[in-house]
Amino acid sequence: MMKLLLIILIILSLGLSFSFSKENENNSIIKPSEQTKIVFLGTGTPNPDPKHSGISVAIFVNGEPYIFDCGPGVVRNASRLNPKYGGSFQGFDVKKIHHLFITHLHSDHTLGLPDLIFTPWVMGRSVPLELYGPKGIYNMVEHIIKAYDEDIDMRLHGLEHATVHGWKATTHEYSEGVIYKDSNITVEAFRNEHGSWKESYGFIITTIDRRIAISGDTKPSENLIAKCKGVDILIHEVYSAETFKTRVPKWQNYHSHYHTSTYELGEIASKINPKLLLLYHQLYWGDSDEELVRQVKTKWDGDVRSAQDMDVY
Repeated sequence: MMKLLLIILIILSLGLSFSFSKENENNSIIKPSEQTKIVFLGTGTPNPDPKHSGISVAIFVNGEPYIFDCGPGVVRNASRLNPKYGGSFQGFDVKKIHHLFITHLHSDHTLGLPDLIFTPWVMGRSVPLELYGPKGIYNMVEHIIKAYDEDIDMRLHGLEHATVHGWKATTHEYSEGVIYKDSNITVEAFRNEHGSWKESYGFIITTIDRRIAISGDTKPSENLIAKCKGVDILIHEVYSAETFKTRVPKWQNYHSHYHTSTYELGEIASKINPKLLLLYHQLYWGDSDEELVRQVKTKWDGDVRSAQDMDVY
């Protein structure tokens, strides 16, 4: 009897060990990095939802911030990282934001641009913002700076004596390929498929210990899948496939051509197979984060999280 019980226990132990190994293989959870941190400064959409600020992702590498898209609220949320305001990013201040990358020129991705140009300057930034965007970004920045002529003049020549170059933006228009590289980070742009937009991109960000993909706004894209295969972390926009059914035909037609549903994203993830999938720019239409994750996981049983403003990974 004791021998039989021992055999059963051994068999159960082997079975549990196998199940655990399979679970880790299929749902690998990426270990935290001390060198690379992802911060969601905003996960929102054009809808003015007070719980979700405008779309923006910060990637810190060795403490240096790189900002991807700049929706409304970007600088205020970035300031929340500063220990002065209760944050845990030692040594960080918004005046240290020197690099910005924009996926496309939709207003919800660019309304924070004047804020990101001028507020860090007001706080003491002494060098121009290095700004990378698709065709049209130069024209946008030129008009923004022109609109603030009076402010610039007053801060330079009034009693503030602001720094001479901190209000400037050095603008780089890019197309597909590697668009930026330094000792911390390499940024590669790839075309996605965002409805009628001719100039719309996602990014592959390669750091010291991470390969991260940001989808930008896109419907399912074969180019995205090809470029992003094997990334450690995939950050991808999404809308609820279930509540999509309640939308009127006009908006169903729009969203199906411009964005990616939960079920479509699950299929995309099954081809890319990231170690971690982070949902952002979520269109809920009444669904919950848990429900979005559940829908994605019907197609891909990997590690999926629905990111919220100020989440850090």
